[in-house]
Amino acid sequence: MSTQNTHEEQPPLAGQFSLAGRTALVTGSTTGLGKAIAMSLGAAGARVAINYANNQARAETAFAEFTAAGHEGCLVRGSVIEEADVDRIVGEVERKLGGIDILVVNATPDQPHLPIEEYDWAFYQSMLDFFIKSPFLLSRAVLPHMKSLGRGRIINIGSEVVALGVGNFSAYVAAKGGQNGWNRSMATELAPFNITVNMVSPGWIPVDRHETDPQEEKDAYRAGIPMGRWGVPADVGGAVAFLAGDAAGFMTGQHLHVNGGLTVA
Repeated sequence: MSTQNTHEEQPPLAGQFSLAGRTALVTGSTTGLGKAIAMSLGAAGARVAINYANNQARAETAFAEFTAAGHEGCLVRGSVIEEADVDRIVGEVERKLGGIDILVVNATPDQPHLPIEEYDWAFYQSMLDFFIKSPFLLSRAVLPHMKSLGRGRIINIGSEVVALGVGNFSAYVAAKGGQNGWNRSMATELAPFNITVNMVSPGWIPVDRHETDPQEEKDAYRAGIPMGRWGVPADVGGAVAFLAGDAAGFMTGQHLHVNGGLTVA
């Protein structure tokens, strides 16, 4: 029996981590983890479309910081839960930067911790819109280019809360669990097209949205991190940049926790 290796020839190791010539769309990327992801992809050489929905002043400041770092990209406004907006966003990015090779599904709404009695179905639906509907709409819009190219990366930003089963957080946990299942199904469906679908799940990494969180809660969480330090946004950006490159070309359907070992057990 022949043992000939039929896999595609890979570039030298350093080249496997380069994203030069690639175009990425990162949703919700003008603040927090999304901003760090965009910066990491830009640093790896990708052209990056930075997306926002509402705060134009913040978006322009973030994009100015992105370009000041020497990165190439564009700023595009639009809701990732509205079909017409998603189609417009993708079309605008394609016109400005080229076809989208890398999709990072990151945008998220507010996530209040409440007992189930204090949620209503409208809030549950809003979580499903961001974490089920949005990945569906975005992926469907970018797939024609990825399939024609014979290559693509879809990276979902998940959360450790699914593995931890965090209480008083059922709407968010349920929607993120559904996104994880969708991630696995799409990985199988798209593998024959050389399109990988993976998930990166950060732990609690303090960003601006956590400024008012109770200090005692932060201290309790921090005490449980096996690596003995807080995560920083660049930790998540690095994981995403790895999955976006050729070095991760044979990884799909995977779920990477970026939380210092908190979910090892």
